[in-house]
Amino acid sequence: MNRRDFSLAASTAAASALTLSTSAAWAQSAPKEGKDYIKLGKPASTSAGAGKIEVVEFFWYSCPHCNAFEPTFAAWKNSAPADVVVHRVPVAFNASFVPQQKLYYAFEGMNLLDTMHARAFHAIHVERNRLAKDEDIFAWVGKQGVDVAKFKEVYNSFTVSNQVRKASQLQQEYDVEGVPAMGVAGRYYTDGTKAGNMVNVLRVVDQLIAATRKG
Repeated sequence: MNRRDFSLAASTAAASALTLSTSAAWAQSAPKEGKDYIKLGKPASTSAGAGKIEVVEFFWYSCPHCNAFEPTFAAWKNSAPADVVVHRVPVAFNASFVPQQKLYYAFEGMNLLDTMHARAFHAIHVERNRLAKDEDIFAWVGKQGVDVAKFKEVYNSFTVSNQVRKASQLQQEYDVEGVPAMGVAGRYYTDGTKAGNMVNVLRVVDQLIAATRKG
């Protein structure tokens, strides 16, 4: 989802332009800097710790590309090597994105990501519940069996506000052009437009992880 155009129609049209031939062509050669990914001029913040390689996925719950990519990404995340720390980072291209950023971090704060993250995508893209405003989010969360009072407390907490601020800062540091997108080790950025599609993005990320290990 390009930050300059958030309509679902435009996103669907963009997705249809990605073909299998792109994957085949990419597979014949190693990813190229400036084409399949970019190296950041200034390193982005990382929090993985010594000896660890941080990988971040930038996403937006309302993005149809992110919804389609989520099962593949989740499987990749769950099989990541021990020295790779993977984080999801909800983006905000404008103020209307903030409630969904807070939704994600409230889930995280309540240890509900394993069950509620996928449900949020399903609610938006299958049930057509936009989850775009605080009241809509609270009503939906209550229907999922979550303690709404506790959720509101976490959702409106300083901790979540600080996490939202850091997410937006990291988005700027990586100069995220659209979602879904991925960053590696605070050094590299790639997305579906650059790599051709999201399957290729994961291939690029694997290559960049390997390159980072070699120093």
